[in-house]
Amino acid sequence: MVAIVIAPVLSALSADVLRSVDAIPAHIGGRFRDPAGFERSASGQYFVFDRRSQIVFGLDASHASTWEIVHIGSEPGRIINPVAFAVEPSGTFVVADAPNNQERIQVFSPAGFRIGGFLLPGRIRARVVLDGLALNGIGSLEYSRTSILLSQPDTGALITEYSLAGTAIRAFGSLRHSGHEDDPPLHVALNGGRPLIDPHGGFFFVFQTGEPAFRKYDAAGRLVFERRIQGREIDEFVARLPTTWPRRRTEDGELPLVPPTIRTAAVDAAGHLWVSFVEPYTYEFDADGDKIRTVQFRAAGLLSPNSLFFDNGCRLLVTPGLYMFDVDGARSR
Repeated sequence: MVAIVIAPVLSALSADVLRSVDAIPAHIGGRFRDPAGFERSASGQYFVFDRRSQIVFGLDASHASTWEIVHIGSEPGRIINPVAFAVEPSGTFVVADAPNNQERIQVFSPAGFRIGGFLLPGRIRARVVLDGLALNGIGSLEYSRTSILLSQPDTGALITEYSLAGTAIRAFGSLRHSGHEDDPPLHVALNGGRPLIDPHGGFFFVFQTGEPAFRKYDAAGRLVFERRIQGREIDEFVARLPTTWPRRRTEDGELPLVPPTIRTAAVDAAGHLWVSFVEPYTYEFDADGDKIRTVQFRAAGLLSPNSLFFDNGCRLLVTPGLYMFDVDGARSR
C-alpha cells in the first residue's frame, strides 16, 4: 500500500517573485490573438499556438520574425477548434482539435507537414473548462515523440497512452475516491487532470479539479506516491470549493459544470513538478513530491499562467503574454 502524504505548508510570506527576463517584442506578439501555448525546440525555434486564430506560428531564435506553420481548416493537415498543443525537442509537434466536434490529434514536422494523426471515437465532452478552453480529454495531451498521453478517466484509468497511429497502448492509474461515485459524470470530472512525463523516468498525474493533489507513477505505470497539496496561499480557496455543481444539458445528457482548481502544470529538467493554481500561485515540488517553494510570476503585472514550458531546463516559457523566466538564476539567489 502506498501512503498518502500531505505536502509541507509554506508561508505566503515566503513566496519567491520571479520577474520576466525576456519577452516576445510587442510588434511580434501583437500578431497573435490568443497565444495558448509557447514552446521551443532544441534548434532554438519557438512555436506559438494561437487558439483563437487557429494557427500554429513559428518564431526565430532572435524573436525577429514569425511565420505561419499550420493553418485553419478541418481537413487533415490543418486545424479547427484546437484545444491543445505540445512540442518535443526535435521540433515535431502535436495539435489536438475537434473537426465536427470529434476529437482529433495530428502530428506535424517542424515545417508544418502532417506526419500522422488519428481520430478518437465519440464526440468531445467538455467536462472541465477554463477561459472557454476544455482541459479534459484531448485538452490534457502530453507528447513524448513516440506516444501521446491523455487524461481519460471515463475509461476507468487516469492515464491512457496512445501510439502515434492512434492505438491504445495501455491505461494505468486507478481513479481516486471522489465521494460522488453514485454520479458517474461528476466522479469522472473530479478525476480529470494532466499527465506529465518525468524526464528521469515515469510520470506525474496532477488532478485539476476538486481537492488539489498529484501522483507519481513509475515507467511501468505503478503508483510510487500520492500527495495532497496544501498551503496557506490556497487554503481559503480550497475551503471554498463547491460541494454541489450546476449541470448543463448536452447531446449526451446533463453534465456537471466543474471548475478547475489548477490551471496548468509542468515538469522541469530536474524532475521537479510545477503546479499553477487558479489563484495566482505556483508551487514547486522536488522529485520526491515535497514542496520546496512557492512562486509568483511578474511581468507587466502579476501573471496567472495558463501554460508552462521548460526550455533547456532553466528557461521557463509562460503564457499569457509570451514571457520568459530564468528559473535557475532565481533559485540560486
